[in-house]
Amino acid sequence: MLRLIVLYTALSLCANAAAAADLTALKAGDMKKLVVYDQPLGTPELPFRDAEGQEHRLAEFRGKVVLLNFWGVSCVPCRIEMPDLDALQAAKGGKDFEVLTLAVDTSSQPVIGRFFDKAGITHLPRYTDIRLGLASAFGIMGQPSTVLIDRSGHEVARLVGPADWNAPEAHAVIDALIAEAP
Repeated sequence: MLRLIVLYTALSLCANAAAAADLTALKAGDMKKLVVYDQPLGTPELPFRDAEGQEHRLAEFRGKVVLLNFWGVSCVPCRIEMPDLDALQAAKGGKDFEVLTLAVDTSSQPVIGRFFDKAGITHLPRYTDIRLGLASAFGIMGQPSTVLIDRSGHEVARLVGPADWNAPEAHAVIDALIAEAP
């Protein structure tokens, strides 16, 4: 039994190192700013709310690769990158991948809705973390900040600052994460 545990641990470490190396090799364009971890990090399970006020947790998205974007309506770089995130969700969203946008400022759902409507954002959810519980637990220091989460719910990479999430380089990173075995 001990041999099986040691073997499984060794295989997991090799797989994680290989996955990190694969993502590191894809760092081009705006993805050069992507910080890729050698070992995946756990993610907090604090609640956030949807447009109707219902509570959600990241565990609901296990089995999917998740791009979790912390943003604010008053953040100009956040507003600029939102159409790219919307296009990424339209192109890749589904059973294997989800873009979650989480507003961390004090903007109300109507303000977020007006911004989404004006910007033509139609594929993204309108989640909020107004009390900053999840953002604080993730150690988010500024906006926009994006966390990439693997299918098992672990943080595998992070990008601080704006990025073109609809660029071929971003699609390559997402495709690599989707291709990893669960």
